[in-house]
Amino acid sequence: MPDVHVRRESLYIGGVHFAPFPPFDVTIRILVAVGCGLLVGLEREWSHKEVGGRTFTIVSLLGALVALVSQSFIVAGLIGVVVLIAISSAGSLTMRRTVETTTAAALMAVYALGVLAGQGHVFTPAAAAILMTLILSLKPQLTRFAVGLSQEEVRSATLLALIAFVIYPVLPNRFIDPWRIFNPREAWLIIVLISAIGFVNYILLRLYSARALYYSAIFGGLINSTAAIAELSSLLREAGGDAEVMAPAINQLTVVSMFARNLALLAVFSAAAGLIALWPIGAMAAVSGVFVWRRWGSSGSAAPSLHLGSPVELRKVLSFGLLFLVIQWASAFAQKMIGPSAMIAVSALGGLASSASATAAAALLAAHGSITPREAAISTLAASIASMLINLPIVHSQFRDRRLIRAQALISGGVALLGIAVMAGMSFL
Repeated sequence: MPDVHVRRESLYIGGVHFAPFPPFDVTIRILVAVGCGLLVGLEREWSHKEVGGRTFTIVSLLGALVALVSQSFIVAGLIGVVVLIAISSAGSLTMRRTVETTTAAALMAVYALGVLAGQGHVFTPAAAAILMTLILSLKPQLTRFAVGLSQEEVRSATLLALIAFVIYPVLPNRFIDPWRIFNPREAWLIIVLISAIGFVNYILLRLYSARALYYSAIFGGLINSTAAIAELSSLLREAGGDAEVMAPAINQLTVVSMFARNLALLAVFSAAAGLIALWPIGAMAAVSGVFVWRRWGSSGSAAPSLHLGSPVELRKVLSFGLLFLVIQWASAFAQKMIGPSAMIAVSALGGLASSASATAAAALLAAHGSITPREAAISTLAASIASMLINLPIVHSQFRDRRLIRAQALISGGVALLGIAVMAGMSFL
C-alpha cells in the first residue's frame, strides 16, 4: 500500500505531490462548464431530442474535470464522449430512427467547452455556448433561408470569403511604388470592406424590401446610392398613380445612407478626418432626414420589390478596385503637383462615379500623412455632394416632371450649400 500522508495543504501519495485546487477558482470553472452544458442541453430538450439537458451538462462537467486533473486525461475523456455518441447512434438505428448528427456534433463541442472552462477560460466557452445555442434554435429560419438562396448568391458569398480570407492575408503589407502611394494590402482592405457592407445590406434588402420601400432606399443607399435611386425611380414610375410624389423623399433617403456610409469609411481609416467631416456631413444628413420625415406618409402606395443584383461579383470587385486606385493615384499626384484644391476636385469627379471609392482614397492618404485630416474631410464632403447631385438627372430621366425635378433640385442644392457653409464656418473657429 502506498504511503499516504497530508502535510498542511499538500497531498503526497507514494511520494508524488498533488497540489490542491483553489476552491474559489475551481467553483468558477465548474459553474461555467455547467452553465454552458445546461444552456445547450435545454435547447436540445426543447427541440425534443433524446439527448437533453442532463447529458449535455454532465459531458461539459466531464470536460472541466479532466482538464483539472491532467492534460493527458482530455484525450481519454474525448474517447469516452465518442463512445457515448456511438452507443446513442446505434440505439437510434436499432429503433429505426435517424441518427442525430447535429446533436452528436453539439455534444462534442460542449465537451470542448467544458475543457476550456476547466482550463480557466470564461469568455470563450460562454460566448461559444451562446452562439451554438442560437444556431441550433434558428434551424427553421436557416433552412428556409438556405433553400431560397440562388446560385448567384452562393457564388457571391464564396467570392467574398475568397477576397477576405484567401487573397487579403497573402498580399504584401508595404508600399511597392517609388511614390509610396500603393500598399496592396491596404487597398484590398477597402475592397473587402465595401464588398462586405454590400453583401450584408444585400441580404437585408432581400429580406425587407417587399415590406417597405424605405428599407430598400436605406440598404440600397449603403450599397450604391446612384444605382439604388435609378432602380427605385424606375419602380415608382412603373407603379403609376401618386407613387411618383414619393421620389424626392426616397431619393433623399438613399442620400442619407450614402452620407452615413462615407462618414463611417472615413472615420475607420482616419478618426481625425472623420471628426471634422462629422459636422458638415452630419448637418446635411440631419436636414435630409427631416425632409424625409415630413414627406413620408404622403402616399400609402405599396412598395414594389427591389432587385439590385448581387453586390459581390468579380466584375464589380475588379472595377471598384481599379476605380479606387485611379482616384487614389490621381489625388496623390494632384496634391503633390498642384495642391489640395486639385485633390478635392479629383475627389468630386470621383464621387460622380463612386463616392465610396473617392472617400476611401482620401481616407488612406490622410492615414499615411500624405494629406491633412481637414483636406481628407473636405474631399469626402466634395465626393458626397457630387454623388447626391448626380441623382438629379437620373430622376429627371425617369419622370420628366419639371415640378418634381425642381423640388428635388431645391432640397439637394440646399443640403449641399449647408454642408459647404458648415465646413467653411469651421475654418474660422
